[in-house]
Parts: sequence; C-alpha cells; structure tokens
Amino acid sequence: MSEAMKISNLMSLENTIAAKLFDGKEYPWEVLPEIGKFIVELGETLPEEKYEKRGENVWVAKSAKVFPSAYLNGPLIIDEEAEVRHCAFIRGNAIVGKNAVVGNSTELKNVVLFDRVQVPHYNYVGDSVLGYKAHMGAGSITSNVKSDKTLVVVKSAEENIETGLKKFGAMLGDCVEVGCNSVLNPGTVVGKNSNIYPTSCVRGFIPENSIYKKQDNIVVKSK
Repeated sequence: MSEAMKISNLMSLENTIAAKLFDGKEYPWEVLPEIGKFIVELGETLPEEKYEKRGENVWVAKSAKVFPSAYLNGPLIIDEEAEVRHCAFIRGNAIVGKNAVVGNSTELKNVVLFDRVQVPHYNYVGDSVLGYKAHMGAGSITSNVKSDKTLVVVKSAEENIETGLKKFGAMLGDCVEVGCNSVLNPGTVVGKNSNIYPTSCVRGFIPENSIYKKQDNIVVKSK
C-alpha cells in the first residue's frame, strides 16, 4: 500500500514549477520542511520578463491576477495565469501553480499547489501538497496538527508510515475532488481521481479512483 502513496503514483510532476523540489523523495510529505528554502533559490532564477519581485522573497508572474486586498508574505511564488482573489491570506512558504485559483478568504501556509489547483472559497490549506487540478470545495480545510501534538502517522488498512512531522495536513493526488465543508485530518493522503463527499471527516489513506462516503464506506468508481 505504501507504493500507492509515493509521489510517482499520486502526482504528475510535469504540472508544477516545483518539480525539482521532489527530486530524491519517495513520499510527497518529505518536501514540507524544504519548501521555503526551495522557493528562495528558485525565485532568484525566474526571468524578469515574466515575473516581478514584490517585496522580500515574493515573486509574482506578470500574467497572474492578484486582487489588491490579498495578503502576500514570502517566501512565495505565484505562477503564470494564477488568480489570487479578494482577501486571500498567503502566510508564506507557498507555491501557487499555473492557472491555479486561491479564493476569497482562503489561507495558505507551507504548501505546494500544482497547476490548475482550485481552493476558491474559504479554505485553509497548511503543510500540504495538492496535485494537478485538485479542487477543494467551499469551506473544506486541511487540519495540520494533531490535538495531542504528537508526530503524524499516515495510516492505511495494511500499514502505518511514520512521517517524523508534527505538522502535516493533506496530500491530494491529481484531479482529487473534495466536497464542501470537509475536514482532511493530519496525515490524510488521497489517491488521484478520487472524490470526497461533502461534510466528510477524512483521515488516513484513500485509494485512487475511489469515492469516500464515510470512513467505513469507500467505494471504487464505476468505469
């Protein structure tokens, strides 16, 4: 089962400016401690004809649309054609992919959003990686710290994987759909092309091409 949680089976790296961040890693959560440093190094290499620097360690593509009321804190890269809407709050250590949408009152912290990710309405996304075209419905959030403050363990029916991380939100594979007002608990990993029902409380590993209805009711999508 751990094979299904590996980067190669969750996310297509050709759909992110941060592909090199994942070099030498097996699991996507291994990049979380390195996001900030990577952004600074990558930002210094971005072409000035396509990106402008806005304050310390903040790079914004000239083709991106950023509303005046959005808060941008570095290290941060907003890639081409992305849209950061009214009152978005980006706290730092964030990569917003090409054509991605960060919506009204959405908060980001220590995250990688692949290209075409949408977190458009009242979302909190922290210490997480969202694969290509992943979408979080209105009010859905990643819970990134356990209530007892112990280290996060990724759990599946077959095995548990120790991450060594105190802060770990969710890893969403390509084209994952998260329903409105869902909570993705610390250590959640959702395989690509899976759907999470609205108002769900999710933890552990959800296989690809699944529909999550409840913790004890996860079905395979019909072809």
